[in-house]
Amino acid sequence: MAGYDTIPGPEGRTPRAPVRRLGAWKLAYADFLTALCALFIVMWLVTGASSEERAGLARQFGASQADIAPVPDIAQSRIFTAESTLRQSRLFAEETGQVSLQKHDSGLRIELIDLDRSPLFENGREDLNERGERLIAMATSALTKLGQPVSIEGHTDSQPVRRIGYSNWELSSGRANSARKALIAHGLPERLIASVAGFSDTRPLNPDAPYLPQNRRLSIVVHIDERP
Repeated sequence: MAGYDTIPGPEGRTPRAPVRRLGAWKLAYADFLTALCALFIVMWLVTGASSEERAGLARQFGASQADIAPVPDIAQSRIFTAESTLRQSRLFAEETGQVSLQKHDSGLRIELIDLDRSPLFENGREDLNERGERLIAMATSALTKLGQPVSIEGHTDSQPVRRIGYSNWELSSGRANSARKALIAHGLPERLIASVAGFSDTRPLNPDAPYLPQNRRLSIVVHIDERP
């Protein structure tokens, strides 16, 4: 009889108690733990690992370099989406050379350049003029759609300010703060303002020509993180 041991008895072979198979549950439990670990690894790869970490893990499991498909980081994908949104906005509709957009490691940088022929501020003044207000209004519309934190930076050229007790440090800081007020006035939620700073003439667009008017500008840095 299957599943039973027998022993000789006076009337022939007498069944013994059924054999208990005690090891089967251990195999099932081990399979469960393996599947659970695999699930955690997949979740980490999808949400938390960079492309370099994913490639390194693939190589540990025997994949060759040719077999590793490039997978874009979540942050880079979000930066690409934000860049597309900004470039399709009214802020970039006019080819004036006054607005530029660059990518950096953690987001995007919008440059609003104060040109001689179309300045954002009157000479030596902190308040935005009509042209500056117009650009800030268009920037607000685009930034509100993104919903990401921004930092505002003020920059000047190296021409000294001819006011006693007042330098390019005060001028750049005042212009950055004027831009902050204008963004909020045009509808950007105040909670999205991460910081405001003035850098005087310490970060010129062209280090070899610090006196060029193009160095006078407002920078709006859009911070893109990996959270959905």
